[in-house]
Amino acid sequence: MSDDLSTEKQGRVGRITFTRPQALNALSHEMAMKIEQALDAWATDDDVAMIVIDAEGERAFCAGGDIAAMYHAGKAGDYQIARDFWADEYRMNAKMYNFPKPVAAFMQGFVMGGGVGVGGHASHRIVGDTSQVAMPESGIGLIPDVGGTLLLARAPGRIGEYLGVTGARMGPGDAIYAGFADYYIPEGDWPDLIAQLVDTGDWTLIDAAARPAPDAPLADLHPQIDAHFGGETIGDIVRSLRHEDTDFTASALKPINRNSPLSMACTVELIHRTRIRDTIEAALANEYRFTYRALELGDFIEGVRAQIIDKDRTPTWQDADAETLPATKISRMLMPLGADELTL
Repeated sequence: MSDDLSTEKQGRVGRITFTRPQALNALSHEMAMKIEQALDAWATDDDVAMIVIDAEGERAFCAGGDIAAMYHAGKAGDYQIARDFWADEYRMNAKMYNFPKPVAAFMQGFVMGGGVGVGGHASHRIVGDTSQVAMPESGIGLIPDVGGTLLLARAPGRIGEYLGVTGARMGPGDAIYAGFADYYIPEGDWPDLIAQLVDTGDWTLIDAAARPAPDAPLADLHPQIDAHFGGETIGDIVRSLRHEDTDFTASALKPINRNSPLSMACTVELIHRTRIRDTIEAALANEYRFTYRALELGDFIEGVRAQIIDKDRTPTWQDADAETLPATKISRMLMPLGADELTL
């Protein structure tokens, strides 16, 4: 058993618990592999009626992937460590999505990136008052991956483009409104509910425990989001936002002006592609085309340097402006990989 992750059978459930709260339960390669092993073991285990996923600590369910090792290897010219991690992680994400039994994820605090790839594909996704769900990868030169483009593509209207490009955080009401969560249950009720699930394996207890969802500010912003984020490209979106001077456009342009133009452009394209091929397998395969190239051709190394390593928050992206980004750059990042295509 890893010190960072506990996987064990308890009563009628398979229990997966993130146990590295000091690192905001960031998902390492080893942890992703252990989750996959548990899924494989429990899928056909008659003693396991359902899976419960939770996390230690109050600050985070899982705040993302553990990317420092990928950065240092990439700086040394080794891109395979990152490619292997993403391929293994995405395979686990697909198994989580397709798991043949109910999976309940109790997601407090930060739920970002790799955390969405675990909890966001559960069948019963539970949030509480501290939950902050987001896909902020464009800020580090990546794209919303781990199947995140599938969730974004299925969000109402153009909310997916808005969330994917800006990295905006969703509280519990917004997470449910956007389709990233299913149930609001006060976090003080979680320990007793989990204990009941362990004893009974009765997932219908989750429905009984659910409370009305909190207000969703995204619902009020929805008309403005649809008006500005319905363009075919990131350039269309930026031009629309710059054409109108409102509190909303100013707040949306702030992260857009800060994030990687290449990542945002590819995010929009990936969401559009996923709406056409609406499966977890297609979403992950398309995401892998970007992440496979992210260290060598994208902004990932510079983004991680600026946000996580040096923490100067001033990345120098390879493209100055999302509005003028050449379409050929998007094509280069998202073209098929041939023999290196993701296999699930």
